[in-house]
Parts: sequence; C-alpha cells; structure tokens
Amino acid sequence: MPESKVKSKRNADVALLSGLTRRQLKELEEKEKTPAQKTAEAIIMILPLLCGCIAMAEYVILPNNSRNSKPWSYVWVLGAAMCIYLVCFIVSLIRRARGEKQFYEKLRYKAPRYAALFIFLAVYDYLTLKTGTLTQPFVPCMNYIINAFLVDYKMLADCTLNTLKLLFIGYSIGVTLGLITGIACGYSKKARYWLDPIIKFLGPIPTSTWIPIIMVVATSLFGGAVFIIALGSWFAVTVASLTGISNVGKEYFEAARTLGATNRQLVLHVAIPHAMPSILQGCTQAMSSSCVAIMIAEMLGVKSGLGWYMTWQTGWASYDKSFAALFVICFIFTLVTNGLERIKRYLLRWQNGAEK
Repeated sequence: MPESKVKSKRNADVALLSGLTRRQLKELEEKEKTPAQKTAEAIIMILPLLCGCIAMAEYVILPNNSRNSKPWSYVWVLGAAMCIYLVCFIVSLIRRARGEKQFYEKLRYKAPRYAALFIFLAVYDYLTLKTGTLTQPFVPCMNYIINAFLVDYKMLADCTLNTLKLLFIGYSIGVTLGLITGIACGYSKKARYWLDPIIKFLGPIPTSTWIPIIMVVATSLFGGAVFIIALGSWFAVTVASLTGISNVGKEYFEAARTLGATNRQLVLHVAIPHAMPSILQGCTQAMSSSCVAIMIAEMLGVKSGLGWYMTWQTGWASYDKSFAALFVICFIFTLVTNGLERIKRYLLRWQNGAEK
C-alpha cells in the first residue's frame, strides 16, 4: 500500500478514536505550503485592495469626458468597500492565528472575485465617464447611479418592500400548490392520471402569454400579478417533487409496509424525505422563475414595485434611477437566492456527512 494511503488511513483511524471533525482531519492531511505558495496566497489576499486602489486612481486622476455633479459619492462608496474588506482581512488573520482557519479560507476563496469587481468598476467608469464609449445618460456612470439612489432612496425602499411582498405571496402559493400536486402525482397513479395533462398543458406556457388574459379575467391587478408568479413557481416545484418521489426505490415502500406503515406515513416518512434533494432544487428554480415573472407581473399596472419604478423612470428618461433600481433588484434577489441555498445546504447536510 502506498505511503500516502497508509497515512490517510492512519489519520482517519485517529479521527474516529479521538472524535475529530472532517475539517480537523483535512487539516491534519494538508501538506506544508512552500514559500512560493505562501507568497501567491498573500498576493491573492491583498489583490482586492490593490484593485480597489486602481479603481480609485482611475476615477480621481483621469479627466472626465462629461459633466459629473457631486463627484465624491463614488469615492466614498469605493473607500467604504475597501475598508470593509480590510477589516475582514485583519479579522481573518487574527482568527487564523488562533487556529480558526474557516473564515480566512472563505475570504481567500472570494478574494479574486472582489478584485475582479473593482476592476470591472474601473473599466465601466472608464467607458462611461472618462471616454464616453458608452453614451451618457443612456448608460450612466457609477457616480450618477449612486447619486440617484441617495436622492430617491425612500421611494426605492418602498418599491422594494412592495416587490418583496408580491414575490413572497406568489412564491409561497406556487410552492405550496406545487408540493401538493407534485407529491400527489409522484405517489398516486390515480392523481397522476388526472393531473398530468393539466401540468403538461399549463406548465410550458410562457409567463408573458397570460398578461392579456389576466387583465380581463382578474378581479384585481395585484391578484393577477400574484397568479403569474405563482404559476411559474407551481410548475417548477411540481415537476421536481414528482420526479423526486417517482425515483424513490420501491424497496423502501415495501420495507415500510412490512413494518406496518400507513399510506400517510409512507408519504411523510419515506417518499418526502428521500425526494427532499429534488424538492429543494425545485424550490430554488421556482425562486429564479419568480424573480423573472415579477418583472412581467409588475407591468400589469401595479402602483408600486421595482419593475414598475424602472418602467416609470425610463419613461421620463431618468436612466440613472432605472439603473439604481436594477442594482437594488440584483442585490435583493441575490440575497434571497443565497438564503435559499443556505437553507438547502442545512437541510441536506447529511449528503456530505454531518460534522461531529
């Protein structure tokens, strides 16, 4: 047996005997880094700060191609971002010195992304404010967008709350109905016989196709918007739940029946737990569908919302405010999606083995 495998097996035995976690076992098996590797790691960690300085220098030193009112807003945002990273970097070094490497490793993993973001901001500013390659005001510079947000932040906050309200109402209804129909179709052949044609008929229809019908049929535009969001969520969760339960091995059901399980127990304690990875994946896809559908839904005539705000400001040629709303949309939906991913990882932590 090779020496590396012998060492790995020995460490695994030690971990079992001493109660070490998987992370601690991984640290035992890691080789000592060479000076070149340590230098490369140090460069990667300070790279976001260097790129932030480049973005700052590009904005301050290069002459503007067009008028730039209140120019220091962008400088403050860049400086704040660099300070936040610097604080996180210092904290990670302190915790690493104490033997807590997890935060340092996460920051090390994300550092190239932060550096790329600063470079992107520098390039974007160069193409808009400095050279006019991307014509203003149709493509506003970052300073214009930040100023627009600072001027209209109260209305943006109100529109954000209304968008989130509409999103979660439609998403919750769609996911609930999707779980019911998906589990019913996946477990019961009779339910699948009657519901499968409806799923195949309604599911593939694009969300925008429903707008003319909803405007005529719906008793309220808000209810119509909820229906459009719920429909996309329903289809994604239904298909995922149906597929997950259909793929559960028959031997699990037979073993449970042998032990005296009822149909209700078969669904709740056998079918759903085994199909949970597929169901959660469907819930994540449903959120992506909802984020797309909500922009279409807010075109129905709702009085507030980020999609409505963008359409309204574009009509008045306030492109800086439209871009500000776009950034808020990206930020909010990124947080929501990351939250769902965290919930999914927590519920499925058994897949990779729970740490002891």
